[in-house]
This record gives sequence, structure tokens and C-alpha cells, in this order.
Amino acid sequence: KYARQWFAKLYDLGMSKINNRYGLHYLKFLSLVQAVRALPSFPSLDPVEERLLNLFATVWHTGQKITVLQAMSMAVDMSSTTAHRRLKTLRQKGVISLEMDAADNRIKYVVATPVVERYFSELGQCVGLACADETVSDPN
Repeated sequence: KYARQWFAKLYDLGMSKINNRYGLHYLKFLSLVQAVRALPSFPSLDPVEERLLNLFATVWHTGQKITVLQAMSMAVDMSSTTAHRRLKTLRQKGVISLEMDAADNRIKYVVATPVVERYFSELGQCVGLACADETVSDPN
């Protein structure tokens, strides 16, 4: 509901003037994503944290596990120190957790928490809402 209200407000501010259907869908998507990011139920993420989570999601989606060492080297243009720092902040924010390997206690896996799963689910819904061919009505 909050995302729809956010989009309706932006639509009223001039997005209705865009003639390209795909451009409008993309702008609707961006607006909805901003609304999701503003929700109090999700922690605030900086661009580096969001980028790491997106990289992790592509691996989690395949069912594979990510070790901390692998996570630190996934973003090729990011130093391992920066990645490790961001892993710690993501853990503090509750969007990832670490699990020990059952056979080797030296290995830890980066695991998605219910918070980040809900976050990605909300973002996925943004794609569907943005591409839906419906007219936007005034939410008031």
C-alpha cells in the first residue's frame, strides 16, 4: 500500500508525461524500490551493502553456499577489507548471518536471514507492480 501511494505521488508530479511504455515501467520500478527502501521494517543499506547482497542473492538463488572468503572476493573491484567490513555491518543489521560448516569449524557460510528474504520478495513484487498495465488512482 505504501509503495502504491509513493508511486501515485510521483505520477502526479509529472511521470504521466513519459510516452515510452518501457521507460514508464522502469521509472515506476525505481519509485517502488525507493518506497520499499524507505519502509521502517528494513534496515537502511548503503550502495556497497546493497551491491554485495545482490551478488549474494544470485548465488543463494542457485542453492549454493557462500563462504566468508568467497563473499569477500565476489566484488572484483572491492578490496577484501572493505567487503569484510560490510559483511560485519550487514550482520549487525540482521540481513545476513554466519553459519559454521558442520565438518570444519574454520569455515563459515554467509546465510540470508528472513529480513533479507522479505526484502528481496518486496523488490520482486516491485517488478510485477511496475509492469502491470493499470491506471494509477489517487490513494486519498
